[in-house]
Amino acid sequence: MSRKNLLASLTERKLTAVNPSSTDTVSPTSALERNRNRGAFGAITRSIDELAEKAEAAKAMEARLLEGASIIELDPELVEASFVADRMGDDEAAFNELLEAIREQGQDSPILVRPHPGAEGRYMIVFGHRRHRVARALGRKVRAVVKDLADQEHVIAQGQENSARADLSFIEKAVFASSLERNGYDRDVIMQALAVDKSVVSKMISVTSDIPAGIIEAVGPARNSGRDRWYRLAIKCRDNVSAAKAAEVTSSAEFRNADSDERLSLLTSRLEGDRTRKKAVARNTVAKPWAPRDKSVSVTARPSAKGFSLDLTEKEARPFGQWISSNLDSLYEAFRKSEKTEQEN
Repeated sequence: MSRKNLLASLTERKLTAVNPSSTDTVSPTSALERNRNRGAFGAITRSIDELAEKAEAAKAMEARLLEGASIIELDPELVEASFVADRMGDDEAAFNELLEAIREQGQDSPILVRPHPGAEGRYMIVFGHRRHRVARALGRKVRAVVKDLADQEHVIAQGQENSARADLSFIEKAVFASSLERNGYDRDVIMQALAVDKSVVSKMISVTSDIPAGIIEAVGPARNSGRDRWYRLAIKCRDNVSAAKAAEVTSSAEFRNADSDERLSLLTSRLEGDRTRKKAVARNTVAKPWAPRDKSVSVTARPSAKGFSLDLTEKEARPFGQWISSNLDSLYEAFRKSEKTEQEN
């Protein structure tokens, strides 16, 4: 396949992969069809359907990218990881499951590599990092397709194949998008690689810009958490005080002993809990209204996290407020003297 045709195939939308033709699907039973949208059963059925569609989409994507190419066997020691990471760590349970499957049945699907751009005789993975790792662990050669790809073709193929899979989390996609931008790729390339629109790319990159990299790394992939919780954390981390608090939470034993999704939940609840506590403190520290014996004016003190206000009501509120304003110099001087007296005592 020529490079021109390859690039065209990479930029096509995956509608066929996500919505297979009727000849490729199995008709559900009438009972399953009746219950598909009912209660918990319906939710479980829809989740299974979505996972199945993801798996089929990934297979179709790989088939298109590998179409017409010859499969060869490579020494895994000659193969290096992609120059842009698309995963945060690895799911050891999933890896061990794949290892046992390949041990028993062999490597079904080849990985895609390209000649290493900076080392003759070596290769760089476009997709298939886990299969490569399994081959190395088993001491076997890895089945691969070698294609001569430019960097841009590489990242589009890598992004699309990984995005088609069900186990790549929101934050992994966001970190991948951010990495591509740091490597000089424009938003159009990132949109093609992740098969998302410009607004989604902007939100992804915004999240990774607002949340310090150390906190993202400490939380991990959070594969069962959607984008909303990451958005909430990003908004909180725009405040330097909250960002410092988040860093403090990540160093706690409770955080370290939690799994990735629990860590994200713990962070957001702690930061949002701080805001709730501050509001409660402010409400509870509001003084009772003060009024003179003749009730001609009522003064309510309203402390807040960043200030203090006086609320004057009743018939003498305006003249009394004006008097306070015109006597601020003497009032402040009296305040300073009272502070000095308290310190001396």
